[in-house]
Amino acid sequence: MDYSRFKMPDFNAIPRRDYLLAVTSGILLALSFPKPGIAIFAWLAFVPLFLALGKKSPRKAFRLGFACGLTAYGGILYWINIVMTTYGKLPFLVSFCLYLLLAAYLAFYIGIIAYLVRRGEERGISPLFSFPFLWVGFELIRAVILTGFPWASLGHSQYRTLPLIQIADVTGVYGLSFLLAMANVVLYRIVKGVVRKKQAAYPTKSASALFILMALTLGYGFYRLNSVDHGEPVKVVLVQGNIPQDVKWDPAFQEATVGIYEKLSRKACTTGGNLVIWPESALPFYFQSEEKYAARVKALASELKSCLVVGSPAYEKDGERIRYLNSAFLLAPSGDVIGRSDKMHLVPFGEYVPLQKLLPFVNKLVAGIGEFSSGTKITPLNTGKGEIGVLVCFEGIFPELARAYVRAGSRLLVNITNDAWFGKSSAPYQHLSMTVFRAVENRVPLVRAANTGISSIIDSKGHIRGMTPLFEEAFLTGEVRYGEGNTIYNRYGDFFAGFCLLISVGIVVQIFRKNGKREKD
Repeated sequence: MDYSRFKMPDFNAIPRRDYLLAVTSGILLALSFPKPGIAIFAWLAFVPLFLALGKKSPRKAFRLGFACGLTAYGGILYWINIVMTTYGKLPFLVSFCLYLLLAAYLAFYIGIIAYLVRRGEERGISPLFSFPFLWVGFELIRAVILTGFPWASLGHSQYRTLPLIQIADVTGVYGLSFLLAMANVVLYRIVKGVVRKKQAAYPTKSASALFILMALTLGYGFYRLNSVDHGEPVKVVLVQGNIPQDVKWDPAFQEATVGIYEKLSRKACTTGGNLVIWPESALPFYFQSEEKYAARVKALASELKSCLVVGSPAYEKDGERIRYLNSAFLLAPSGDVIGRSDKMHLVPFGEYVPLQKLLPFVNKLVAGIGEFSSGTKITPLNTGKGEIGVLVCFEGIFPELARAYVRAGSRLLVNITNDAWFGKSSAPYQHLSMTVFRAVENRVPLVRAANTGISSIIDSKGHIRGMTPLFEEAFLTGEVRYGEGNTIYNRYGDFFAGFCLLISVGIVVQIFRKNGKREKD
């Protein structure tokens, strides 16, 4: 007798259709970020996921949310394999496993959010309320723990939609993330109301609430866009040397490197310039002690009669110990060194190895001078016409650092970086998109000099006034005005995201109350 017919059904199985819907959400979310950067997809990306969740148990919701997140971050962060295999010299299999581990870590957040949204629904908490607060709350957590990784927050997808992103000077990028999350729930309810007319009513109230928030956001945005900047004008010159990464630290290539930057700087400054900026580690040697090349750079600043910012490794003695730093030096038009700013937030496994004493077998992924130390204090650089704050490399993705520089007196933000690690991928465009928000949050312009691109000029309203192509020798000139640096966000920081996190904690407490009804998975 064939007993296989009497096999018990798997009540925990999730239909393939629902996994496909979750994956579709992940694909739409990935496509909303550069490249291709189809920003409108972020407004509807989670609709397929919500359709898949339906009335499923919280545990199943977690699995679907995790599938969505793994697809999304797998698509957004694919370029990590370029860094680890090309420059970290890791075998592809090892690189791919580490890449999946990072994507899974980020996907875990979406899985938890989906779990809490469904569990909240079973306690009578509407997703229209829970999802936006939980999403922003967990974005804030992701931006802080494990040294922080606020890469590709939901609001960053809208970096080119200028009327919308002006709200960042109040709420930071999190206000836009909240609006996008809310819009996804409302759109899901509209779709559900159209498809299932008898089971679901049209969400008139929630659609009206979204319309009011959108109108207020856009109204404020157009008001800010029509305001006039009155700050001191400064002509900036951004120099992009396009030095190949495989020869960048080769001592035999130092002469050619300095020659390229001298040539491009002279060519760019034929019509003058107040501030010339070279990228991160443009000088692949210790500017403090390499007298031959340091003298040439100082002479160039004097020749151009401009302030010059150059990226270079630095060192300083700390008792018997020597600390190595990733720094930016400021040279006066006289050629004198008048300031140095050190990188505060280092790249884990790129510039240092976390918990090195516990992980002695782990090496850095990228080559350079050696093991770096972080800077000890925020140091704006005074050009004589105004102070500038230098964000080195991926410091540009951390709003708290930009805010700290502006609070310390900076009225122009400078991001020097070397995105050669990313190759010809989406990463340089993603990196650029996040720095746009640093300008808007603090109402100061931000200029960006990158070794291989993208170098750009961003005004205080987030408008990208110029961009260089990737992997070409280039320079970019333009005029910006020193900003005011007086915004609600600059004064109070992530108060909005903190409020969302507090509400999220309240939601979690509510759905896990001991005297509440327990659902069965």
